Amino acid sequence: MERAIPTQYSQSDKKDAGASSELNGLFDGMMRKPGRPGQASQAPAGESTSQTSSCSVMESWREERTRSVEDNEISLPSLAAAYTSILRGLGEDPQRQGLLKTPWRAATAMQFFTKGYQEKIIDVLNDAIFDEDHDEMVIVKDIDMFSMCEHHLVPIFGRVHIGYLPNKRVLGLSKLARIVEIYSRRLQVQERLTKQIAVAITEALKPAGVGVVIEATHMCMVMRGVQKMNSKTVTSTMLGVFREDPKTRDEFLTLIRS
Repeated sequence: MERAIPTQYSQSDKKDAGASSELNGLFDGMMRKPGRPGQASQAPAGESTSQTSSCSVMESWREERTRSVEDNEISLPSLAAAYTSILRGLGEDPQRQGLLKTPWRAATAMQFFTKGYQEKIIDVLNDAIFDEDHDEMVIVKDIDMFSMCEHHLVPIFGRVHIGYLPNKRVLGLSKLARIVEIYSRRLQVQERLTKQIAVAITEALKPAGVGVVIEATHMCMVMRGVQKMNSKTVTSTMLGVFREDPKTRDEFLTLIRS
């Protein structure tokens, strides 16, 4: 019986692998349980830590649901009570006629604004990935996006442009918009949202490349702070050939602007 020869990694390879895992771990949208300080995670017997980390990263998009419909029902009274406290803190009278139902309305609205925590990408993509001998760019642009700034709890809204270069597999076009909806309906920063969309498509389809561009208005810059009414924030994530090949990237950027 032949013995498997362990793979040898150079110091730079280890560094690159660690950076990749950290990048995907940061943007995969999962709620991770913190370990004890100084305690390293244990890999199963016969499996290396690097293999475990790699599998975890590539399958992370399948295990994302952190809130259920039942959780909504249980937490609604406490959310409404919190909004009642906010109204009092603002100097208002929660018993005033116009505010009697406001805490419940606001609590229900906030649950809707963050309904992406109730959904999993794998549920959305189920039966919507098709084998297709197509290797030209696919683009869906001007996807409306609404989210909530996690720093100030005020709206972010704008448009998302997605392009990918298939590798014998394509995704139902409406599912790209559903991916945007799942990740945007959470407390977000635009930079992370852009990355999450691109990584989810990459892990689901294994395409030759993915490009995502988001143009958005942040009400935390419009209603407060610097109060710049016409400011827009543009973020992009380019993976695979979209990052490596300038011609492919330029074609994508030209098409979404046309």
